[in-house]
Amino acid sequence: ELYCLEHGIDKEGNKINTNGNSDSNGAKEAHSNAFETFFYETSKGKYVPRAIFADLEPSVIDEIRQGEYRTLFHPDQLITGKEDAANNYARGHYTVGKEFLEPVLDRLNKLCERSESLQGFLFFNSFGGGTGSGFGSLLLDYVATDYTKKSVLNFSIYPSPELSSAVVEPYNSVLHTHSSIDHTDCTFMIDNQAVFELCKSKLGIERPDYKDLNQIIAQAVSSVTTSLRFSGQLNVDLAEFQTNLVPFPRIHFPLTSMAPIISNAKSSHETFSVADLTTSCFEPDNVFVKCDPRKGKYMSCALLYRGDVTPNDVTKVTSILKTKSTIQFVDWTPCGFKIGISNQIPTIVPGSSLAKTNRSVCLLSNNTAVAEAWRRLDQNFDLMYAKRAFVHWYVGEG
Repeated sequence: ELYCLEHGIDKEGNKINTNGNSDSNGAKEAHSNAFETFFYETSKGKYVPRAIFADLEPSVIDEIRQGEYRTLFHPDQLITGKEDAANNYARGHYTVGKEFLEPVLDRLNKLCERSESLQGFLFFNSFGGGTGSGFGSLLLDYVATDYTKKSVLNFSIYPSPELSSAVVEPYNSVLHTHSSIDHTDCTFMIDNQAVFELCKSKLGIERPDYKDLNQIIAQAVSSVTTSLRFSGQLNVDLAEFQTNLVPFPRIHFPLTSMAPIISNAKSSHETFSVADLTTSCFEPDNVFVKCDPRKGKYMSCALLYRGDVTPNDVTKVTSILKTKSTIQFVDWTPCGFKIGISNQIPTIVPGSSLAKTNRSVCLLSNNTAVAEAWRRLDQNFDLMYAKRAFVHWYVGEG
């Protein structure tokens, strides 16, 4: 929904011309062909997302098939199986998932053939479920083998300390990370609980639902990919994320934070200077994973600005950041910031709790504090594995 709004594409896949009317020839008049990064044009002049949705059971994807955007997606790119992975990594990876792999790879290869200059892949999955962990790592394995020189960026929903949907989440997460760690260039972890608390504290939503969480996550993903889709003064491509954020191949789990996250009610009383926005990104309550970056040290940082921001503003802010005692860099890397600036003002989905602003910033930082999240996961894994709890379900599936 957010990408369609940003690129002026309606729910049927038509380009919306400047008068706000759907017009299949609107693309010819469009101010740029930026949308072609994420959409391709059919022979009838419709625009279809370069996206595949895959799940071992149909209920979630059926919501897309019956939802508002059902005519936007190519039916062959919504792929479902008949039985789920039952929250079991082994079912997703070895048994049910293996049978499901061929149609997904077949469709993926066809999509890649449509691309004139394939840069890489964006994967979205969850660590805790059986399909996200098991089938996710199986698919990553094949993509890494078949498309060796392409970048793979992974946005993963990490098990929350308190919001848990399955008791075996630690098993699935550890098994997924172990099998896929060499197949992704960069994994941005997102913790539902951290985003849940962001909605409550920043947006004043008493009981946030998954739609609220997804709107915030979508804004962050949009910021990460803005420079691929729009022109700007300082642009970043997929390969640059890995080059600038990952000091060693296996240490590729940057933290994500974003500002401003503010409700419509409060936005009229706030000023959003570049300095204020940037500083708030380094605060723990703006981070998408439950950990405190102030207790860790930074190995690398990328600041991605959108909207009314000039290189001069950013230079001033980064010089201030380097003097702050709360932002510590490890001693074996220079204290540097990778900067991206896009002139595209942040777009807000109608009816969203987020306020519209004329500038925003997304911080991607490789910080040693992420070990806190892994430590929590390992402790939960060890507690269960010491008793061999639920292990028979995994052994039984191979």
